[in-house]
Amino acid sequence: MTRGQMLLVEDDAALAELLIYHFRREDFDVRHTADGEEALLLATEAAPDIVLLDWMVEGLSGIEVCRRLRRMPETQNVPIIMLTARGEEEDRVRGLETGADDYVTKPFSPRELVARVGAVLRRVRPALAGEQLRYADIEMDTVGHKVRRDGELIALGPTEFRLLRHFLEHPGWVFSRERLLDAVWGRDSDIESRTVDVHIRRLRKAINVGGRPDIIRTVRSAGYSLDAGS
Repeated sequence: MTRGQMLLVEDDAALAELLIYHFRREDFDVRHTADGEEALLLATEAAPDIVLLDWMVEGLSGIEVCRRLRRMPETQNVPIIMLTARGEEEDRVRGLETGADDYVTKPFSPRELVARVGAVLRRVRPALAGEQLRYADIEMDTVGHKVRRDGELIALGPTEFRLLRHFLEHPGWVFSRERLLDAVWGRDSDIESRTVDVHIRRLRKAINVGGRPDIIRTVRSAGYSLDAGS
């Protein structure tokens, strides 16, 4: 299981290769582009968990990409770290005011950037940084492979565990069957999308035992969401 989906927008090929190596070693699934327009398309196709965004990239500027990501419903809450050679206070303030969550000035060490990404995820998306995932009355110990609801231990099969983990890492997000297949079974899987429905039913049966409220919402013509308000 990856620590998260990262979108790297960087037009320095050598630096991009170095960062891809370091973040993949830290178990991030990294997609890379050097073009601002393509970055928006990639983010629309599959919202990342974090964006590393260079200020000066091909096509749209990094600052404009940041502004548009913040306007798009799919990415308005995705953490963004801007990478730039600009060190002036005015530029840093402009980047943060546009919607960036952090700002790293070049040159920097890959280890420093890995640490900054971890810090942002702990602050903005703690589920991706720790071993305990929580939402409503559900708790998951990702290391001990245990799930509790309202303190009571819940027995889950391996696939249902991975499915629930994905939902817990993205509470409130709506996922199509195809997106769930990619995330839980893998992109190379030849499993039919209807299989997702079967495992959703099994997951619901397990976590709703004892008449507890169903917090997995079916969104008509869209997919499924973990939503305590449903």
